[in-house]
Amino acid sequence: MNVFVAGATGVLGRRLVAELADRNHAVVGLARDARGDELVVERGGEPRRGDVLDRESLRTAAAGCDVLIHAATAIPTGTKPTEEEWLLNDRVRAEGARNLVSVAAEVDARRLLLQSVTWLARRPDGAPFDEDAPPNPDRSTRSALDAERIVRRGGEERGFEVGVLRCGWFYAPDSSHTREMASGLLDEKFPILGGGPLGRRDATLSILHVGDAARAFAAATESDATGLWHVTDDEPVEFDTLVRAFADRLNAPEPRRIPGWLARPFVGREPLRLLTRSAPTSNERFRETFDWEPRYPSYREGLADVVETWREEGTLAELAGAKSPVAPAASGGGSPE
Repeated sequence: MNVFVAGATGVLGRRLVAELADRNHAVVGLARDARGDELVVERGGEPRRGDVLDRESLRTAAAGCDVLIHAATAIPTGTKPTEEEWLLNDRVRAEGARNLVSVAAEVDARRLLLQSVTWLARRPDGAPFDEDAPPNPDRSTRSALDAERIVRRGGEERGFEVGVLRCGWFYAPDSSHTREMASGLLDEKFPILGGGPLGRRDATLSILHVGDAARAFAAATESDATGLWHVTDDEPVEFDTLVRAFADRLNAPEPRRIPGWLARPFVGREPLRLLTRSAPTSNERFRETFDWEPRYPSYREGLADVVETWREEGTLAELAGAKSPVAPAASGGGSPE
């Protein structure tokens, strides 16, 4: 098939271009500059210039493609993201979705896939939830829900297939959030953030190695199934367990624990919500629908891959000396294409 990827130069998009090319699809990757062109070519794709916020450039770039994938986001990466940064992410998600819906109809694509996030439907009491749970968005996930509604309505009205893949919290060797977390642990600047007045309540998170996310999108690309699915690894993990396991693999000092509310002035409301409010869910429905299972079924295998990759690249020493924030922003995967 001919597949168009918006967000092709982001942490998910780069892997997705390579995965689809390895499966012998012709992949067009949206790029905004010469470096973006190089990233797409290096992974076996054809770069075409454009911007997800510019519908005219999208129409030209996506011409001749059967499947369109919206994997572009602008998740803030700095400490305590500003409202302006969140507004840009809102535009990339929702306005980008609206543009891709229009383009899908104009280029006669048969299928549109959207990357979203599982925790937009987390329950107020932290209970497990699935795809049937009603949405419960906050500031950081509201535009993800808007994008879901835009593409599903567009598919119904214009006659193309739609698949929404809500992914767990992304991590990977080349993810800026994962690197910030590692650098913070090595520098004793990344604490375990606990809920409650004394910080003793740990959030349970559903996470996903970005490599497994790329393979999930490739599987959905090759299918005609429509709907909404949660894509996570097999084992939700408490934040305390995740942080301590990462510190142990890095040979970092024992991380300290502090109440999340103490960190709010430094990290902001949205990242704090992500790390202190439980959002456990399952990949069961996705696995039943597609020929997919995670290569990294839990944080154990995934963190081993991250640290081993850094060791082979010589990245650990660099991370140990890097300046790092107290905690990462709310990673939903990807970056602006």
